[in-house]
Formats: sequence, structure tokens, C-alpha cells
Amino acid sequence: MTSPGPPTRDQTARVGSDTGGTFTDLVAADGTITKTLSTPGDPGEAVRAGLVSLGARRPDTLTHGTTVATNAVLERRGAQVALVTTEGFSDVIEIGRQDRPSLYDPFADRPEPLVARALRFGVVERLAADGSVLVPVDLATIPEIPDEVGAVAVVFLHADLNPAHERAVAEVLRSRGFDVTCSHEVAPEFREYERTSTTVMNAYIRPPCRRYLDGLAPAAGEVSVMTSAGGLVPVADAATSPVRLLVSGPAGGVRAGAAYAVACGRPDAITFDMGGTSTDVCLVRDGRPEPATARDMDGLPVRVPSLDVLTIGAGGGSIARVDPGGALVVGPRSAGAEPGPACYGRGGTEPTVTDANLVAGHLPPGATLGDLEPLNVEAARGALAAAGVDAEGVIAVVEANMARALRRVSVERGVDPRGLALVAFGGAGPLHACGLADALGMETVIVPPRAGVLSAVGILGAPRRHDLVRSWPTPTDHTGLADALDALAAEATAAVGGDATVEVGVDCRYAGQSHEITVGAVADFAAEHERRNGYLRGGDAVEVVALRAAASVPAPVDIADLPVLERSGGVGPVVIAEPDATTWVPTGWRAEPGPVGCLVLTRV
Repeated sequence: MTSPGPPTRDQTARVGSDTGGTFTDLVAADGTITKTLSTPGDPGEAVRAGLVSLGARRPDTLTHGTTVATNAVLERRGAQVALVTTEGFSDVIEIGRQDRPSLYDPFADRPEPLVARALRFGVVERLAADGSVLVPVDLATIPEIPDEVGAVAVVFLHADLNPAHERAVAEVLRSRGFDVTCSHEVAPEFREYERTSTTVMNAYIRPPCRRYLDGLAPAAGEVSVMTSAGGLVPVADAATSPVRLLVSGPAGGVRAGAAYAVACGRPDAITFDMGGTSTDVCLVRDGRPEPATARDMDGLPVRVPSLDVLTIGAGGGSIARVDPGGALVVGPRSAGAEPGPACYGRGGTEPTVTDANLVAGHLPPGATLGDLEPLNVEAARGALAAAGVDAEGVIAVVEANMARALRRVSVERGVDPRGLALVAFGGAGPLHACGLADALGMETVIVPPRAGVLSAVGILGAPRRHDLVRSWPTPTDHTGLADALDALAAEATAAVGGDATVEVGVDCRYAGQSHEITVGAVADFAAEHERRNGYLRGGDAVEVVALRAAASVPAPVDIADLPVLERSGGVGPVVIAEPDATTWVPTGWRAEPGPVGCLVLTRV
């Protein structure tokens, strides 16, 4: 599906793209869009096909969001990894923390570590907690690593404060031909388990991600990739540190969703992105998506800067079934792009959320998605009947799952969702937005223009960005803190070049606490602690454990300046079908055109 009008070379000189589980979306700088089925075997194939369809066979600039890093972890399709660590600490990656996947389930297992026990090796060396050398590194104790190992992670105790031992060992291993990731390169922060997990994950996914990104690099004069933190980095940097790409595409949607919420005068919102395989939600306060310094990926901790996006397995392709207890279950398994929902006519036989929406009348009969044939309502109805499920039940169950996700990023953080707008996008998001708003008592739904490809829109207009983090060695002694922040800011600025805007922050906590809050300055900590937790600990020492800096340079494209689309409204029940997404307006809701091409839905 391509929007009308043949684009010219100048119009498509800059293109944003987002690879999803079902569709790959592209948006040119003039607002022209195209949507093609994803190609899981080679995701770059769909991007290249989309560029041809868009009329931009080789644009000057391609900004890209990808699911390759995430899928490599979820599907366990990474390289065979060896771990080289401080002698005596090789099982840190398996011991982990004392938290359990399910507190009261004795049969629940933790996820398997990404590196087998037989490939964990210790090296004689030891640093003290302040980074000083207790035992010099003994290069003679570097192990012989099997040739079949595809990547090596090097993680030494306290290397976040002194990387010298890691560098020395990495030099030897690289001379032997191994692809080596060091912890000080990707996660220079304290906490050994999280630092080890992050480093191992980067090593694990780097070979497949590098192959993919190297293959994509010739698609444009310049290729940049979206990071989890919501900024663009050169494709070579992305291939080196793919662990920073785990919510690459969703971060673009969050950025764009927040911008459109502000344009509609609703800077406090929740972004709700429902695609073909998953749903991503994020809290936006005062126009800024909530950041996170760590996240979980398939039960494994990752310590990299990120937007605080919560992902669940609920999408248009989520498969509905009746479990052995007779309960209706929807997801997390998805029909994906191949074969897709039954109504796609591509061989799928299991009922999905898209099939349910079609049968329920929330999608118009004969609608087309992307470059598919018209949706087949009889095939959808047959799949639902064969599985013994009904359309309304499927919709109710998937909306209950998504409502829980919305509560997790709002109610569970002490934020009343009734004062927030719901920004709905993705191919399936506007179909379920009003139902979710009803469940949470939210009064306003915003459906941005080009909602079905909004992540690609956000990636198109994303800034160049470079994030840095450093451990602070003396938590209660803040001498030299300001100078260290200035130096970190200068380093981040040099990495992006141009007229950069820099934000700095410090990770603070009260003495004795095991969790931190990132604030702009130590003086801001008490107020932020009280806002989040409802109390102060006046008189207790404030510890600083890490410093942060993020430098960004705005994109030449402002998404608010994209051509405004003419959109129709209506009072529910009404279906508003558009080329990239369909909005379902149920009884009791009204849709009206709003600022910058948004649809604003309110209760009648």
C-alpha cells in the first residue's frame, strides 16, 4: 500500500523505516508512506522492496528501526558465546538475583543463560571496589576457547571503574580472531550480574545483527539506526552495540506519539502502539516519554539507556484458543506475517485478533492491509468457529490484557490514568483505543495522522543522539562531580557533532537503598524521591552511583511539519477506514479532526 501521488527524487531523499513482526513501514520526508509485508528470513528485503515501492530506490538518508536484535534474543538465534570473567565469578550470570519469575510457582524456571556453563572461563586478576589493582591480570591464564564459539564476552569485577584488565585480555582474544565484547564498552555501570548479562547479550546478538545491518548499509547514502533511548546512531555503531536496539522501532512510535499529544494540548499521556505481534505502551509526562536506565528482555536484565516501553504479546496477529481448562486465551503466540491471520488468505487457519475485528464489523468488509488482497471475512468466521471462540470474546480478552499493561505504566506508578490522554497508533491500536479508555476511565483518545506507520514517522524525525554513562567511585563524596559531568557532556557532544543539546543526570539514592533515581542534579533528588515514593529521609546521606550524559542534534525533518491529512470524524458506532489504519469509534464516542491532522476522540 502506497499513498497516492508519484514521489520525486527530492521528496524521498530522506526516508524513515520500521520493521515490525507483520509489516515493514516506510515514510518519506514529504509524508508519502508505504507498507509491505515483513520478510522474517531477511528483514532487509522488505525494506528494499518498500524503498522501490516508495520511489526512493536509494535515498540519501535512511533512518531505520529494527526488531532483529529483539528477535535474536526471543528466538534464541544468536551466536554461541563464551564468557571470560574474574576467576571465581564465572557463575554470576546463572546465580543472578533472588527474584523469581513467579513467586508462588515452585515449577517456574528462570530463563536459561545465553552462555553455557562449559563456556564460562575464569582469568586470574582482581580489582578493588574503587578500581585499584589487587591482583594484576595474568594473561597466561586466558583460556583456549573452542573454535566453534562465535563471540566472546569479557567481564571483570569492577571493570566499570578501571577497564585496563578487560582491554588487555580483549587484545589477546581479538588477535586469535574472536569477536569480543567488553563490559566497559557497553555497560560501564556497577552491579556485576546486570553488567554481565548486558555484555553477554551484546556478544550473543552482535553476529546476526551485524550481518543484517551490514547488508542494509548500501540501501542509502547514509543509514542511521534508532536506539532504545529514542535517538539515531550511525549504522556501524548500531552493529557494534546492538544491545542498544532492543526497543528500536517502538521508541520511534513513542517519540512521535508524545509529539502529537503535545500538539493536541495533552502533554500527559500514555502511548499505545498495537501492531501485528505485540503491543507497546509508555507513560508520557509533560511531553517527555519516561526514560529507563535498565529493562528486562525475556527475563534477562539489560543495563542500557532506554525509553521505558512496556511490551506484551498482544497484536493483530495474536492467536486465540481455548486452553485445557476451557478458558479463552489470546496470545502471546502470533500468526505473524507468514502465514498471517486467516483473513489474509495466505494459508493461516488459526483465529486471530484481526479476524475477530473483521467479523465484529470493526474492520470494513473487503478492507486491504498493506499489499494484501482484500480481507476475507468468511475465512475469518470459519477460523473462529473451528476454534470454538467468538469475535467479541477474543476482543474482550485481548483488551483486558492490554488494559493491564496500561495500568502497569500508570496506576502502579502512582499516576491516575483518568487525567491522561491515550495516544493510539500502530495498525491495530485505533481499533481498541476506545475500549481501553473506557476500562481505565480515560476521557480522550488521540489518533495521530499516519497512525499505522507512526513508528516510522518518529524514526524519520528522530535526532542524532549519543548516550554515555559512568560509574561514580565515591558515592558519598561528591568532590569533583560537576567537573566530571562537564567532561562527560563534552564527550557526548563530540560524538554527535554539530550544534548539540546536552542533558546530564546523576543516579542517586539514600544510603542503604538498593535502587536509584536519575535526576538532573543531586539537589533535585529529595523532591523527586518524595514525588515517586511519598516520603523523604531528611538527614540521611545521598549517594551518587552513576553519571549520565545524552547529546542530541535535531533531525532536519519535524514531524509536525509533515503535510496535514484530511480526515473525517463521526459519532459512534462508526468505522473510519484509512490507508494505513482503521479507527473503531464505538457507541458513546465521537471522533473529530484536531490539530496537525490528528483525530481526537471524546465521549459523547
